Amino acid sequence: MTRRERVIAAINHKEPDRIPRDLGGMDSTGIHGVAYNNLKKYLSIKGGKTQVYDPYQQVVKVELPVQEVIKGDVLPVIIEPKKWRPGLLPDGSACELPLKWQEKLFADGKRIAVNEQGEEIALMPAGSYYYDSINPPLYNAKTPWDLDKAAGAFTGMDWPFFADEKYADLEDRARTLYYNTDYALMGNFCAHIFAGGQGLRGYEKFMEDLYANSALAEGIMDRLAETYIKRFDRYKDAVGKYVQIINVNDDMGTQAALQISPKMYREKVKPYQKKLYRHIKKTWDGKLFLHSCGSVADIIPDLIEIGVDILNPVQYTAGGMDAKKLKKNYGKELVFWGGGCETQNMLPFGTPAGIKEEVTKQAEILGAGGGYVFCQVHNIQYDIKPENIMALYT
Repeated sequence: MTRRERVIAAINHKEPDRIPRDLGGMDSTGIHGVAYNNLKKYLSIKGGKTQVYDPYQQVVKVELPVQEVIKGDVLPVIIEPKKWRPGLLPDGSACELPLKWQEKLFADGKRIAVNEQGEEIALMPAGSYYYDSINPPLYNAKTPWDLDKAAGAFTGMDWPFFADEKYADLEDRARTLYYNTDYALMGNFCAHIFAGGQGLRGYEKFMEDLYANSALAEGIMDRLAETYIKRFDRYKDAVGKYVQIINVNDDMGTQAALQISPKMYREKVKPYQKKLYRHIKKTWDGKLFLHSCGSVADIIPDLIEIGVDILNPVQYTAGGMDAKKLKKNYGKELVFWGGGCETQNMLPFGTPAGIKEEVTKQAEILGAGGGYVFCQVHNIQYDIKPENIMALYT
């Protein structure tokens, strides 16, 4: 089987010649730049570029020589910068950053990112390895009418300011990857409804709004859905004929349960996800991939109902997310993408032998009968040793 044939078989609930593998197919199945540089050194892969396409998570593009070593099967179609600049990762090692991602560097190691207007938008505290969003643009909104005055906030969620590619650039790259490689292609559409509200309003404010100012919270989610629908129509026309999977993102879980009650989810969040996801499924013939961290067990039937085909990252140590139960209860309807090794304890602190044992166990559970693509639970973080990374794939 080719790589693409292998993934297509798996996402159509058929058992391929082997379980497909993903590293870097989207921004939550990837690898932190520090770990990536260490891995390349360990593998004696010289040259190339460590390009940080997601500065918030410090996630990098995984180059083809690394994909060949790990026998990866998936490549991303990401909205990228056209121009890059030399930069430094949090450990001081070299990378390339989007030209438009400008940073203020402080003597104590703190970094603050600013947008094109000079507004501070993200903070990396001293000693941290990631950026956190700051100064949410809708923090001071009080009524739905205030949202009409802040159209730029929704436009900002639609297309990263530091990624200056156009639709024609995406189409050219997707076409090239489709015809010049045999990799399956993942369209990184990156649409957030619930998490988008948290980003625009601020986490605490948005969670308060869901209880005390639902008209504002739902107004934000409705405008996000409409913004993403308009983008999807153009996105689909550019890359839809080349990609087999398109991902959306919406972190809704915690380690124990949903961030909100299932009842509130169904009443106040689901309608806007449904609006977007059903539009995607109605207008494009491919598989819809949802990334949602933590425990989402209580709403998996809802996700299936509104059009989700693939669930990631399958955080099987979270409440109610036992892999055996998920496969038994939903394996005929959902493809599981992830769940290959948990990244909170085993991957950072386990031995290569222990990781291999965990991977084998999870693959046997989730891979039975197809409907499974292997990767670790979320991104490989900065402090993961190369030996432990390679234990995932060998």
